[in-house]
Amino acid sequence: MKVITPNCRVQFTAEDIEFITGVLGKRSSESEFLTQLLGDESSRDLLLDNDSLLHALLEMRGCLRVSSHFYFYVLVRHALRRAGIEGREVADYVAEMLTEFSREENLHARVPGQKQSLNYFFEMLGALNAADDPTRFLLRAHMGNQSLFMTGVFPERIRRRAERKGFPDITYFEALGQSSFREASHHRLAERYHLEEVFETLGDRFQQARRALNDVADRLFALGDEAHGVEGLLRRMGSPPGVG
Repeated sequence: MKVITPNCRVQFTAEDIEFITGVLGKRSSESEFLTQLLGDESSRDLLLDNDSLLHALLEMRGCLRVSSHFYFYVLVRHALRRAGIEGREVADYVAEMLTEFSREENLHARVPGQKQSLNYFFEMLGALNAADDPTRFLLRAHMGNQSLFMTGVFPERIRRRAERKGFPDITYFEALGQSSFREASHHRLAERYHLEEVFETLGDRFQQARRALNDVADRLFALGDEAHGVEGLLRRMGSPPGVG
């Protein structure tokens, strides 16, 4: 397990900058000016909120020509704003979480001193009792992240499993995600990593955040190309998540 921090916006690549200037700048002089603006944090954030970037990303076909950090940040930022969650740090955190969890191995919790990873929530909840203080923080954050990821990206899988096999439903994962983020927000390490407000927002507004990610998934599937849905996108970036 690692501490996920909201740092998508500082990991944009040269291809990302080229994409932004290509969409927003019609002439070379405008592209040069936009490149300068992207070097300023406030100006960069305003440019990233431009609807033209979102539309251009949604219309993209084939292999991604931008980084996953940029791609997810723009999609998540717009979706969260529509859900009434305005904080850029929250959007940045959720986008970074999607980037991390696009690699299947990051879905599993690895507790220091244990050879086997924890693959199920009941294992993680059980591990809390014997875990030291830093590990409890990591486990709480991981359970919040994984609950948001699963309910946001794969809600239909959860519903099918609940209907056919008697597995927990969406409300169970929402409650687990809410409580995990709230617990993590009060931990001393949340202050060290500047995550108190992010975790507090996700704990208080977990359902809105989950539905915002549902909206991201729906928009991608609505393109009429299944390979451009969230699952297809994650496959192009790494291994398909093992959530069902």
